[in-house]
Amino acid sequence: MDLEQPQRPFFEELDFQPTLIGDLALRRRRVAALDDAEVYEVTLGGGFLMSSLFTVVEIALADLALAGREGPLDVVVGGLGLGYTAQAALRYPAVRTLVVVEALEPVIGWHQRGLVPLGAELSAEARCRFVQADFFACAADPARGFDPQAPGSRWHAVLLDIDHSPRNLLAESNAAFYRTEGLRALAAQLHPGGIFAMWSDDPADEAFLAALREVFGSARAETVRFPNPLLECESSSTVYLAERER
Repeated sequence: MDLEQPQRPFFEELDFQPTLIGDLALRRRRVAALDDAEVYEVTLGGGFLMSSLFTVVEIALADLALAGREGPLDVVVGGLGLGYTAQAALRYPAVRTLVVVEALEPVIGWHQRGLVPLGAELSAEARCRFVQADFFACAADPARGFDPQAPGSRWHAVLLDIDHSPRNLLAESNAAFYRTEGLRALAAQLHPGGIFAMWSDDPADEAFLAALREVFGSARAETVRFPNPLLECESSSTVYLAERER
């Protein structure tokens, strides 16, 4: 006799942790309107942060930065989240090293404990390491840099997905990064020809583009559109790209 597997509940809170920037929660839900699709969500300070339902832009962040680049490539991802940018970067055989800088220890723990869909895959990947650190503090200090195993290292690409936009920040202390001096400290950690790419939930910000162009010489903003099945419409985000002069 065939026995049906028990169905997961419509909503589960998989983890809840207080942090210095607000309460952090990982949730899993089934969305009846999408054929009971299983969706993972992260909230911070009571506000929505990310969802496994919307990953197009996280993947595009890696693809726009890395497509066509010759290796070996050493790459930094700022912000682990649910891991989709890291996974997309690792699809490129040219990527030799991927250091994922994440400030919130519970987020790293979700991956190491297999609580999120990509956790086991990323934790087992030999090219990938998680570093618990403040990305913005690392970016501001080139002598320290992003990799505690190799202080002062330079990188072929830095991919950033932390704040909602250059103006909509998770912490006000991050604001200095988006100004000229903050971007200059980051650029110093890139190889000549290295690329900085950043996700934003807002339309292109001309003031931020101007700061990027002052530091890097040139920069552009790509609009990435994706279907939003919950709202039955098309949504969009922005990916900024700036390459250090050779």
